Amino acid sequence: MLRIITDFDGPIMNVSERYYRAYLFCLREVRYPDRPVNPLSKEEFWALKRSQMPERQIARLSGLDATQAEKFYQVRKRTVHSMPYLVYDTPVPGAIDTLKRLRQAKVDLAVMTMRRVRELDDAFDRYDLAQFFPLDRRFCLSNDYVKTADVKDKPLLMQQALAQLPAAEEIWMVGDTEADIVSAKTHGIKAIAVLCGIRDRTQLMQQRPDRIVNNFGEAVDLIFKESNVVPANAVGAAIS
Repeated sequence: MLRIITDFDGPIMNVSERYYRAYLFCLREVRYPDRPVNPLSKEEFWALKRSQMPERQIARLSGLDATQAEKFYQVRKRTVHSMPYLVYDTPVPGAIDTLKRLRQAKVDLAVMTMRRVRELDDAFDRYDLAQFFPLDRRFCLSNDYVKTADVKDKPLLMQQALAQLPAAEEIWMVGDTEADIVSAKTHGIKAIAVLCGIRDRTQLMQQRPDRIVNNFGEAVDLIFKESNVVPANAVGAAIS
């Protein structure tokens, strides 16, 4: 049996609009009434975010002073993952078609995300994604889980998944962050990083994934090509 474990935000959901809206809100919240700020364009902001520029530095580039930048950072932490902003997430183009292709190929598919249950359920309901992931193939944080750091919490989630899922001949992890790659490597799973998420190529290369591709569809093409389980005619990978 071939199993693919995928992150949710990045491979499946585009979070750039949510992050940018939260950024603009935080600027408005902390700016001085008599001092203008210089909001970055969405393209500028997202490029800096994907390069892992610290939030406080992004704030300073936007015209805030050090005191405001600290407040910006605190407001942002409370805002960016809140339910009012999660509604700005939309499926990555082609991601749902890829999920349908995986279902047709009868691949054992699981989702692993740092979202909490209510946050994942909300997105599933809005875009009818529960059809691709039965309850026993969803691994996320409980609503009252106290987060530490993604690179610490996600390997624990992977450990939970591997303990609960039936054995598989081949397992791949698809994700867009260092936490995804670390969680896979910690447990001896092959990791494919996608460039349609919150990290750019430079940041992903530092984590040494097995492959870097543009999106979820290309990741699946690669897995189909290299797998001994899925028929070899489901190929066409574009890898880097």
